Amino acid sequence: MRKVKWGVMGTAMIFERNTAEGMRQAENCEMYAIAGRSPDKTEKFKEKYGFQKAYNSYEELLADPEVEAVYIPLPNTMHHDWTIRALRAKKHVLCEKPIATTAAEAQEMFNAAKENGVYMMEAFAYLHSPIISALAEDVQSGVIGDIRYMEAGFCTSDYNHSNIRMRKETCGGCTYDLGVYANSLVLRILGREPETVQAIAHKAPDGIDLYTTSIFEYADGAVANIECGMVLATDKHRGFASFQIHGTKGEISSDRFNFNAHGKLSYRLQTFDGIDEVRTIDVPHNYRLEVEQLGRCIIDGEKPAVSGTFSLANARIIDRILSAIGYGTPDHL
Repeated sequence: MRKVKWGVMGTAMIFERNTAEGMRQAENCEMYAIAGRSPDKTEKFKEKYGFQKAYNSYEELLADPEVEAVYIPLPNTMHHDWTIRALRAKKHVLCEKPIATTAAEAQEMFNAAKENGVYMMEAFAYLHSPIISALAEDVQSGVIGDIRYMEAGFCTSDYNHSNIRMRKETCGGCTYDLGVYANSLVLRILGREPETVQAIAHKAPDGIDLYTTSIFEYADGAVANIECGMVLATDKHRGFASFQIHGTKGEISSDRFNFNAHGKLSYRLQTFDGIDEVRTIDVPHNYRLEVEQLGRCIIDGEKPAVSGTFSLANARIIDRILSAIGYGTPDHL
């Protein structure tokens, strides 16, 4: 089987916790090179995960002609610059969410991908999950009728201020870190951007949002409510997520949803004419699924499952939420 040679740009925790195992499991992935700014840490990652090469700068990784695709888990403020550099080096890119800090940045990135004839995909691993496909198919089948109301929420512990999620200069805050999940789920299920966006937030002294709630209103009268927050016990690594979808014929819900979990996951389907079922789906490792899918794009010409159209729509929604809560222009711009 043809395998894509991957480079990883950075030794971020999100790679170590999630994507590394996905890459290991992906049948069409070769973990070829890793680059970092700490030689000792980069060498340790090389040995731990079986990379063939370790580079002490991102530029060296991009200069390696053997590297075909690059995974970018860098801080939010670095996504735009390093993604464009990778695209101009003719590397395909899987960039962590949020793909950029503004929709304008995201548009420039997708333009660069098109100009250089390479793929770029936002790393929303959960959107590759068969439970999301099953959920969308149930909604689209009409079993719960026309959607009138949807809500989605995602809350976690807060973090020490040294964490990039908690600092304004690295575009921290719950909307960038967690709201992107809840917003993207609503976008995936409803399939369109809202007409109006209202939002309020509880913010830290430096201006990042610690808790945000948003209301989306649609042209057909549908409403969505999105909540996200970093408000649970500090450094306990706790979190919960949930969603509800209410239609004219019934509802679908999960009160303990895990966006990136694998194994047997479920949601409840209830209709006004008597259906009451728990749908259980066997879900593989989502990070494996996204790496394999972009690999098939490169090898076989598939289209990215998380499209540029989708990512740009989600970025525009994030812009509108941040504007509504007075987050301000990202400090790096």
